[in-house]
Amino acid sequence: MRTVGVEEELLLVDPETGEPRALSAPVLARATREDAEQQVFEKELHEQMLEFNTHPQASMESLHAEIVHCREEAAGHAEGIGCTVAALATSPLPVSPAVGVNRRYQWMEEQYGIATREQLVLGCHVHVSVGSDEEGVAVVDRLRPWLAPLTALSANSPFWQGTDSGYSSYRSRVWQRWPSAGPTEVFGSAERYHRRVADMVATGAVLDKAMIYFDVRLSDRYPTVELRVADVCLHAETAVLIAALARGLVETAAREWRAGREPAGHSVSLLRLAAWQAARAGLTGDLLHPETMRPLPAEAVLGDLVGHVAEALQAHGDLELVREGCARLLREGNGARVQRELLERTGSLRDVVTECVRHTQR
Repeated sequence: MRTVGVEEELLLVDPETGEPRALSAPVLARATREDAEQQVFEKELHEQMLEFNTHPQASMESLHAEIVHCREEAAGHAEGIGCTVAALATSPLPVSPAVGVNRRYQWMEEQYGIATREQLVLGCHVHVSVGSDEEGVAVVDRLRPWLAPLTALSANSPFWQGTDSGYSSYRSRVWQRWPSAGPTEVFGSAERYHRRVADMVATGAVLDKAMIYFDVRLSDRYPTVELRVADVCLHAETAVLIAALARGLVETAAREWRAGREPAGHSVSLLRLAAWQAARAGLTGDLLHPETMRPLPAEAVLGDLVGHVAEALQAHGDLELVREGCARLLREGNGARVQRELLERTGSLRDVVTECVRHTQR
C-alpha cells in the first residue's frame, strides 16, 4: 500500500487581534526545548509561518490523527510565546511579511524582490510514495489535468491584505509569481525530467533543485511524488480528503502507465486556465473538466474525479471517506466559503481569523 505524508504551513497570529505575528523563531526554539529530538516543525520563508511534516502513513485514520496532533502541538508551542496558529492560506488582515534571516531566504529576496517579500501564502503539500523515478515521472505526466479540482476542494484564501480578492484560492495565484511554478508539459521519462530540472538550475534563475516549484514533482528528499496545488485546509478532515484523493490519483496513474496508456496531451496553456478557473470559482461555479477542458459544474467534475480513482480508492479502503468528504464540502463549503460566511455574519476580518483559529483545532 502506498504511504502518504502531508506538509502543512500554519499562520502565526495574535489570539486577540488576529494579526499575523513574526514569531516563528521563538516558537521553534520552544518546540526544541520541550522535545530536543523533534523533527516535526520547521522554519519557512516568512517569520509569520510555521510548518510541520507528518510521518508517512498507510491509513487515512492515522494520518488524520497525526495532523490533529501536530496542529495541537503547534498551537501549544505558539501559545507559550503569546500567539496561536490558524490554518489559513493567506492572512485576511493586512500584513507586512518578514522574510527569514537565513542565507537561502535572503538570496530569494535579493533575486525575486517584491515577489518574495509579498509571498506570505500557506499550502498543503502531499507526498505519495512511488517505487522508482520512472514510475514517479509517469505519474507526474498523468496527474496533470486532475490537479485543478484539488485546488478547488482545498480553496481557503479568499482575502488578501484586508480585502476580498474575488478568488477562492488567491494563494495559488500569488504562488504563480515564482518563475518555476505551475503546470508542466509531458516529460516521458525520468531522464528527460532530470535533464529539464538540471537545465533550469543551470540558468541561475533558481538556486537549486528544491526551488523547482512544479505543481507536482519528484521529491528531492523522499521516494515520493509531491503534489503542491492545495491551500492549507481549514479543517484537518479536508486535508485528509486531499491526501486520499492524491494517493488515489497516484495509484491510478501508475496503473495506467503499467497498462501502456498514454497521458493526456493537454497543453500547459489549457492546464493554466484550468488552475485559474479552480482558483477563481472554488466549489461555487464551473470547473474545467480534466478530460475535455470544457466547463462543467463543480459537483459534476468532482463526481468524475471520484469515478476516475474509484478502483484505487476502493483498494486502499478510502472510497467512502472520499465520497462523504466531497459531499460534505459541496454541502457545507470549503475554507473560502466558511471565511466569507464568517465575514458576512460578523462584519469583521478580525473575527474571521479568531473563529478560524477555533476551526483549525477541530
